Amino acid sequence: MNIIAWIVLGLLAGAIAKAIYPGHQGGGIIATILLGIVGAFVGGSLYSLFATGSLSLAATSLSIPGLIVAIIGSMIAIFLWGLIARNA
Repeated sequence: MNIIAWIVLGLLAGAIAKAIYPGHQGGGIIATILLGIVGAFVGGSLYSLFATGSLSLAATSLSIPGLIVAIIGSMIAIFLWGLIARNA
């Protein structure tokens, strides 16, 4: 997947995950894109773990199922970032 598709997927997944996740999350557009890209990797890796039984670093594609997986991964990334930022 090219870099433009990664940015679009990251922006969509990060923005939707921030809208769904309860509470206030700081950060601007760059943080939202990075959160979405990390979420795509987290979601894709978890999806490959559940689908194949082996953990591999994989990302989702720019499609509706890929977006849903990326949103779930972004919500996990928001949760983990909240844990890290709270302890710091």
